[in-house]
Amino acid sequence: MSDSEDDKPLVKAKSKDTISASVDKAMDKQIPSNGHAEPGISMAMGPVDQMDVDKPPTNGTTSSKRKSSMANGKSYKEESESEDDDVPLNKRRKTQAPSDSEDDDVPLKKVTKPIQATAAQMGEDSDDDVPLGQKLQKDKARFEKKAEKEAQALRKEDKSADAKKKAKKQESDDEDDEPLVKKKKAPAVRKEVNGAAAKKKIKKEESDDDDVPLSKKAPAKKVKKEVKKEAASPAKGKAKAKVKKEEKKDEEDEDEEEEEEYKWWEEMHKNDGTIKWTTLEHNGVVFPPEYEPLPKNARMLYDGAPVSMHKDAEEIAHGFGSMLNSTHNVENPTFIKNFFADFKEMLDKTGHAQDKDGNRVKITKFEKCDFQPIFNHVDAERQAKKALPAAEKKKIKAEKDEKEAPFMFCMWDGRKQKVGNFRVEPPGLFRGRGEHPKTGRWKKRVSPEQITINIGKEAMVPKPPDGHKWKEIKHDQEGTWLAMWQENINGAYKYVMLAANSDIKGQSDYKKFEKARELKKHIDRIRKDYWRDLKAEAMVDRQRATAIYLIDQFALRAGNEKGEDEADTVGCCSLKFEHITLRPPDTVIFDFLGKDSIRFYNEVKVDAQVFKNLKIFKRPPKAEKDDIFDRLTTSGLNKYLQGYMEGLTAKVFRTYNASWTMSNLLKEMKSTGSIPEKVKDYNDANRKVAILCNHKRTVAASHDQQMGKMEDRINALRYQQYRVKQMMLDIDPKQKKKRGAEYFALPEDLDDEWVKEHHAALVEEQRQKIRKKFEKENEKLVAEGEKEMKAKVLDERMEAADELEEKFKVERKKGKIEAEGKGPSVEKCEASLEKLELRVKTLMLQSEDRENNKEVALGTSKINYIDPRLTVVFSRKFNVPIERFFSKTLREKFDWAIKSVDEGWEF
Repeated sequence: MSDSEDDKPLVKAKSKDTISASVDKAMDKQIPSNGHAEPGISMAMGPVDQMDVDKPPTNGTTSSKRKSSMANGKSYKEESESEDDDVPLNKRRKTQAPSDSEDDDVPLKKVTKPIQATAAQMGEDSDDDVPLGQKLQKDKARFEKKAEKEAQALRKEDKSADAKKKAKKQESDDEDDEPLVKKKKAPAVRKEVNGAAAKKKIKKEESDDDDVPLSKKAPAKKVKKEVKKEAASPAKGKAKAKVKKEEKKDEEDEDEEEEEEYKWWEEMHKNDGTIKWTTLEHNGVVFPPEYEPLPKNARMLYDGAPVSMHKDAEEIAHGFGSMLNSTHNVENPTFIKNFFADFKEMLDKTGHAQDKDGNRVKITKFEKCDFQPIFNHVDAERQAKKALPAAEKKKIKAEKDEKEAPFMFCMWDGRKQKVGNFRVEPPGLFRGRGEHPKTGRWKKRVSPEQITINIGKEAMVPKPPDGHKWKEIKHDQEGTWLAMWQENINGAYKYVMLAANSDIKGQSDYKKFEKARELKKHIDRIRKDYWRDLKAEAMVDRQRATAIYLIDQFALRAGNEKGEDEADTVGCCSLKFEHITLRPPDTVIFDFLGKDSIRFYNEVKVDAQVFKNLKIFKRPPKAEKDDIFDRLTTSGLNKYLQGYMEGLTAKVFRTYNASWTMSNLLKEMKSTGSIPEKVKDYNDANRKVAILCNHKRTVAASHDQQMGKMEDRINALRYQQYRVKQMMLDIDPKQKKKRGAEYFALPEDLDDEWVKEHHAALVEEQRQKIRKKFEKENEKLVAEGEKEMKAKVLDERMEAADELEEKFKVERKKGKIEAEGKGPSVEKCEASLEKLELRVKTLMLQSEDRENNKEVALGTSKINYIDPRLTVVFSRKFNVPIERFFSKTLREKFDWAIKSVDEGWEF
C-alpha cells in the first residue's frame, strides 16, 4: 500500500442530513430540467475491450468479459436470486461495513466508442422515422401507464371482494342471533330447495347427455372396469392370464400417472406456513474417490529434476498440472500467487520434497517448478478414456449410475423427489467467475466430520463412510436442504438441495413469480412515491428514492454489504464514488464489478432530477472509496419496500418488469407464418424485454465461428438447389427457355473455387460416416463375442466415397449435372426445390435471430425473469411446440407452468 493510501483518514466522508434549498437551486442552474422524463434505456453496454476507456485495476490481472447467461441452459444457480431462501438464518452470510481495498476501480474518464444497440437487436426497422431509442422508451412509458391503471383496478377489485366478504360475515353473524325455533326450520327448508334443485339438475344432465358420445358419458374408471369385465368373460387359459397381466399393468401405470400428475400448484394455499416437510428420508451424499499418487514418470520437476512429495502436497501439484491447457487460469498472476501460497503451506506441513536419492528438497520458487510431466500423464489418461469403445463407456456409466442410484432420490412427505447435487465437491483449485481475488486457492477435501445431515426424526440416518461420523444430525423442517458443509475458500455453506424439476423447487419458482404478480397491485404507489421523494429535503429519503429509481428503471441489483475477506463486488446500494461517472446533461456511466466479480459497464440516460441527485451525492469532500448512497443499506431499503407489500424486496422489481413487459408484448402480438417465423417473433419480444430490462452480454468468442458454420449450411442448401435445377434441365432442356437462363445459373457468390472445396467437404463427410458406421458395427460384434470385420471391408465400403469424388470431378469438367433417383421428373424436382427453399428460409431466420441475439442475454430473461407461464401462453396461442422454447431440462423445471395454464392466462 502506498504512503498516500496509508495517510488517508479511516473515517469516510458522509453526506449531510438534509439538502438545503440553496444547494438545490444551484444544481438546477447547472442542470436543465427535462420534466418528468420517460423511463430511460441502456445506451451502451458490452465488451470492455471494444471501448476506448481507461481500464481500472481489478482484483485479478486482466479485465474479464461478461459471460453469457444461460445461453445453453447450463445452470440455474448462476442467475438464481432466491438461493438463500431456505438456508438457516444463522448460516447466512454475515454482513459488515464495506472495506477499504486498494484494488477498487478507478473512475471512468472517457468513453469515445460506446456500443450502440442495432435496429435488428431492438426488433425494429432501422428506417423508421422515430429513432430506435425513443421508440423503446415510448414502449416502456406506455407499459408503465398501463401498469398504473392495472394496479388501481386490482386494488379496487380487492376492496370490493373484501366488502363482500365482510357483508357475508355480517350476514352469518346476524343468522347466529336468530331465535332457535326459526333456526331449526331453516335447514329443512334449505334441504328441500337443494333437493329439488339437484333433481332438476340430474334431469337436465340426462337430457343433455343424449348428444354426448358413449365414450364420454361414463367416468373413465367406470368405463375401464366394464371393458375389463367384457374382456375377461370369453378369455380362457393363457389368454385369460394375459388379460389379467395387462389389467394389472394398466392399474400400475394408472397409479404411476396419478403420482406424476400431483398438481401441487393448485394447493399452494396449504403450503404457506414455515414447515416445509413432515417426513424426510434420504441416503446422504456421495464422496469423491480418494487421491491416487502419480507414477514415478509423472512427477513434478523442480529445478529440472524429478521430486517426490507427500500425497497431500502432490495432490495440489496434480491440480495445477492437470490444467496447464487452461491458460486463462495458469497464466493469471493472481491464480499463480494463490496456488503457490497454498502449495507451499502444505509443503511446509509435510516436509517439502525429496530427490531420487532421498535428499530433502525445499521448494521455494514457482519459476523452478515444471508441471509438464503431470499434464502429460493426465492428458494421456484423458485420451485413453476418450478412445474407449462405446460399449465400454456405456458399461462404466451404467456401473457408476448403479452405485449412485440410492442417492439420486429422497422420500419427501411420502413422495419420491429427485435430489440435485448429491455429490460432494472434489478437492481442486478454485477458479471463481470474473476477476475473483481468491482464484487459484486450494479447495480442501470435505470429510464426513464437516457435514451436517438434515432428515426426519423417524427416518434411518444414512451411514457415514467406515471410520467416520457426521458432524451433526438435524431435523430442520423449515429448511429444504438435505445436507450441508462449509467450504474453506469463502467460508460459504454448500447445500444439497432437491433437483430443479422437484415439487419443492417448482414451488420456489412459483412463489417468486406470484410475488412479482402481486407487485402489480402496488407498483403505481411505489413509483409515485419515489418520483416525489427524488426532491425530498431529507438526504435519506432522496437517496432511497434515487436507488429505487435505478433498480426499477435499469434493473440494477440491490447489492449487499461485504466483509473484508470478500470479493469487492457491488450493487446499487453499495456503489462507490469511482463506480459512476456523470456526463452532462443526463448521462450516467456505471463501471464496477458486479455479481460473480464480472465487470458491469453500462451507459444510461436518466431523469434530470436523478442526475442532479447523483451529483449532490458525489459532492466534496467525497472522494474515491466513499459510498454514493451513504445513508442507505440493502436491508433498510427492503424494510421500506415491505411497507407497501409483504415480502417485497428490491430483486422482485427485475422479475416484475421483465414479466410485465413480456405480458404486454404478447397481448399486442399477432404472430403468423411458419413455426420458425413464430419462434422469431417470440425471440424478438424476448429481446425487447432483455434490452428494456438491461439484460445484456458481451459477444461470445465463438459467435463469428458459429455464424460462419451457419452460412456454410445455407450456401450448401443453395448449391443443392442449383444442382436440382440442373437436373431439371437434363430431364427437359426446354425449361431453360421457359424459365430463363438466370433461374438455372450458379449463385454469384458461389464461384468455381467454392464448388470445388464444397465437393471435397462432401466427400470427406461421406468417408467419416462410413468409418464411424464401420467402427460402431465392430464394437457391437465384439460386445456380442464375435470377430471384428477386417480392414478390407472398410476399404470396400470407401469405394462409394471414391465414386462420389470421381462423379464430382466429371461434373466440374463437363459443366453438366445428370438427373438422379428413380424415375426423375420435372415435377419431382419442383417438389425438391420447395423443400429446399423452406430449409433455406428456416436457416436464414435462425441465422438472423442468432446475429440479433449476440449482445442480448435472452436466456437470462427467459429462464429467470419472464414468468414461464407467459412462454406457455405463446406456445398454446400460436400453436408452437413448447420444445422450441424450453429444453428437456427446462420442461422438467417448469412442468408446473406447462400444466397449469392455457392460452387465456394473464400475468
